[in-house]
Amino acid sequence: MRLIIAEKPSLGRAIAAVLPKPHSNGEGYIRAANGDVVSWCIGHLLEQAEPDAYDPAFKQWRAEHLPIIPPQWRLQPKSQTRKQLTVLRQLVKDADSLVHAGDPDREGQLLVDEVIEFLNVPVAKRQAMQRLLISDLNPPAVNRALQQLRPNQEFIPLSVSALARARADWLYGINLTRAYTIKGRQGGVNSVLSVGRVQTPVLGLVVRRDEEIEHFISKPFYEVQAAIHLTQEAPLSFYATWQPSDACAAHQDEDGRVLNPKLAANVAARIRQQPARVEQVERKEKKQAPPLPFNLSALQIDAAKALGMSAQQVLDGAQSLYEKHQLITYPRSDCRYLPQEHFAQRQQVLTAVSAHSEALASACAQADSTIRSQAWNDARVGAHHAIIPTAKALPAGRLNSTEQQLYALIARQYLLQFFPHYEYADTRISLTISAGTFTASERETLKPGWKVLLPQRDSQTIGKAPLPPLKTGQMLWSGEPLLQEKNTQPPAHFTDATLLAAMTGIGRFVQDKDLKSILKETDGLGTEATRAGIIELLFKRRFLQREGKSIRATALGKALIHALPETTTRPDMTAQWEKQLQDIAHKSLSYSAFMQPLTGQLQHLIQSALSADSAQFSGLAARQGDSSRGGKRKYSAGKSSGRKKTVSNGRAGTGSAGRRRKAAAVTAARDSY
Repeated sequence: MRLIIAEKPSLGRAIAAVLPKPHSNGEGYIRAANGDVVSWCIGHLLEQAEPDAYDPAFKQWRAEHLPIIPPQWRLQPKSQTRKQLTVLRQLVKDADSLVHAGDPDREGQLLVDEVIEFLNVPVAKRQAMQRLLISDLNPPAVNRALQQLRPNQEFIPLSVSALARARADWLYGINLTRAYTIKGRQGGVNSVLSVGRVQTPVLGLVVRRDEEIEHFISKPFYEVQAAIHLTQEAPLSFYATWQPSDACAAHQDEDGRVLNPKLAANVAARIRQQPARVEQVERKEKKQAPPLPFNLSALQIDAAKALGMSAQQVLDGAQSLYEKHQLITYPRSDCRYLPQEHFAQRQQVLTAVSAHSEALASACAQADSTIRSQAWNDARVGAHHAIIPTAKALPAGRLNSTEQQLYALIARQYLLQFFPHYEYADTRISLTISAGTFTASERETLKPGWKVLLPQRDSQTIGKAPLPPLKTGQMLWSGEPLLQEKNTQPPAHFTDATLLAAMTGIGRFVQDKDLKSILKETDGLGTEATRAGIIELLFKRRFLQREGKSIRATALGKALIHALPETTTRPDMTAQWEKQLQDIAHKSLSYSAFMQPLTGQLQHLIQSALSADSAQFSGLAARQGDSSRGGKRKYSAGKSSGRKKTVSNGRAGTGSAGRRRKAAAVTAARDSY
């Protein structure tokens, strides 16, 4: 009997649907007519054991216990899914061969691998296990995947990477959450102060941006524009902007803006009613390829900009399109490329897309299916590929509003691959007026190409005419100049789109120059699958709040960041972790080489926390009430309904309230990723 273990029931049912019929349904599995059995996990069936599983003394949160480093790591069954683990235990025992059908990412790889390990499957059977990679739940795609099984051994490094991430996050979250909670209590804070190696730097990004805006002092700066006429008597043709020389550097800020109004006024006076000589005319014709299909982050960013959706809304909607409707491929992808073999399926996909809506049908009619964009590139495809529509057709009326909008975005991005390049010409003119340099530039669209599918925006500037054809050495006339006073603007508050972009392009926010260059090729803070959850978690804990489209830190969130060492609030360390985890997945770094330095770093961070002045938490203690207004407080250590205090020196109190608070504390520490 061949046993196929899927990551979740929906995937298991999709696999069973293509196996020989009739089927017999058991409790937690489906048996096909050829003897194959499909069963499934329900997400993670196992979880990292809590500290008290290693030593009962760890039930109390005490400084002398830290750091807690398990001598031998343990997993324990999750109580809510223990029944399915029992089903798998018997099926694995009866199976002659195994097929791993977890989702095609590092967590999906670990999810099934850890079950096989936990159930003590014999080494020979484990080594012979095959890997089924499915990114499209439609029957033809599942059938193709079943014909392309690969040895599961090829994916062990991916599993080791996920295991290292899980254990490192446990060490970091459990130990630092306990350390800062203990220190916080000494300063009067009765909440669990959860610290995570990803969530805390994300909060730090928002806090620092808010404070940069709060402390921003606007300064005036000045621009001079020459009014250029083809002749002294001719009407205005265009404006050219003054380019200050090196001699003006003392009057400019670090961005080159002129801060001295007298200097700008002097330049304007000098160029009034003066001849202007064309020094250079540079015109370059260029082509721009269509943007690649989406990965999850790119989809979330575009959906936030165009549709105002949060990262979690996009993830939930995309997951529904994948699992419920089978209209898109695997949504938690970090890849923006497609396998070469998918090019052969393009016509079926285009036909399905055209059936979805009239607007998409029109776009499909314009598409040229003979065009092969740069998206089809086997060398850039890893465990999964870009998010694209499947060959399944479904009327738009069967989808809710969010699903319709997301499907249209994903389909349009796929359709762009079958449109020609956008062709344009950039022209730059350099003039000399009274020994000063002035420039003008414009972009002219030659062929719109793929841009015909994008929403039309009014790109015309009132009063701006196209640049005339000019030649080097040609004499023009500078008429009445424009002297404009402008003011520097603060950076904008984060939005869903910009915060996700910051997390994916985290190199822009790190301080270490060497790390900054390394991070250009990594995924940044968190993963495609976790970023939405991290942002939502910070809202849930009332560290962040929304004001319109803006995301801002609460008083509690700001106070927490100020109470922590800067290293825990910056993205440098966690971004470097992601780089190392990718190295493990690519077999260029070992598990031990990643984990061993972490224990030494942990010792230092805990010592720093416990030796800190507890008075730094007094401001945070005063803010606790702010976090609870408008909703139930998640954590509490004070009196409630006449009960005794439920937390004292790390002890959980008696009664159901105490148990709930203990559970909340455990969850906060465990989930502090």
